[in-house]
Amino acid sequence: MELILLRHGVTRANLEHRYCGATDLPLDPAALAAFRQAGLLYPDPTGFRVLTSGMRRTEETLQAIYGDIPHEIAPAFREIDFGIFENHTYEELRDDPAYQRWLTGDNEQNRCPGGESGAEMRKRVLAALAQLRGDTLLVTHGGVIAAMMAHLFPGEGKSRYAWQPPPFHGYAVTISASGRDYRPIPG
Repeated sequence: MELILLRHGVTRANLEHRYCGATDLPLDPAALAAFRQAGLLYPDPTGFRVLTSGMRRTEETLQAIYGDIPHEIAPAFREIDFGIFENHTYEELRDDPAYQRWLTGDNEQNRCPGGESGAEMRKRVLAALAQLRGDTLLVTHGGVIAAMMAHLFPGEGKSRYAWQPPPFHGYAVTISASGRDYRPIPG
């Protein structure tokens, strides 16, 4: 089985370093224009089941890379819900006691107030990953890709966050009877 995991492109929230998981944002127009000029090459989706998380930024990324191709929406592959921290920066939140508890505690286990914990997001994503059959191209989010890669390649010794690709990047993963392998894309 081949998995193509692509992170959505740059949003204004990315540029402003805002927590943005459940907030449905478009791609930043200037970043999208720069991406189109870069001429990056991506794997051919022919024969792949194509999925997005359904968030606007993943839909626009799929369109920017592959044009209008048939695809399905798989909401289980949405980014973590940061709850009351959504669409805020560290600077805006730094004096908030709830934010400080989440930030200085075990934010893998601690739930964002009104949102999810890292463990809850990972459980949701890995359950959806286990259901995939056949070659699949998925346009999703950095945290989602990081959770999948850390699960698929635990022997790499990387933290989950080290697996998070830059916007418009990702991994091509091969899973076979003889093992697993990956390569960065585009690359």
